Amino acid sequence: MGAKGKARHDNKTLDLLSWTPKVPKVAHFKEEDVRAANLGSKVSKAVSKTLSDTKKREKQPLDRKEVATEMAAYLGEDVSKDILDRYSSESSETHKISVVRALALMYATDDYRLLSLMAAEVGLAVIPKRFECAVEEAILAEKIEEMRSDLSALRKGRRK
Repeated sequence: MGAKGKARHDNKTLDLLSWTPKVPKVAHFKEEDVRAANLGSKVSKAVSKTLSDTKKREKQPLDRKEVATEMAAYLGEDVSKDILDRYSSESSETHKISVVRALALMYATDDYRLLSLMAAEVGLAVIPKRFECAVEEAILAEKIEEMRSDLSALRKGRRK
């Protein structure tokens, strides 16, 4: 047996000391990848980056036609490669991706950076659902601290 209580060629016993928990990562676009003069162009760049990264990824890469097919299946309506090309073009003033189509794009690509970008534009963040209670707890704790501070200030004001 080895030093950790595991037979030399035992590949069935897990080494508990080597385990580390998965730390969830909220994905964001790099600022330089989506920097643009206006919000519409920024979203177009984000769509373009999503599509190019999806094509280049190691696990289940998809080209634009395959993404369009997945989006169409999700929405139950026609989505073409051509329209994805227009959504990802900064110069296309008449074809901006809708929220519904953006959701379908995220579903088809399993890439949620576009949602993070939209949330960040209004001062919010996207978190995994399982952390929602922790965030609500933090917000409540902040409110409680603020109320304690207000109460303390009120009490000090009465003593004078």
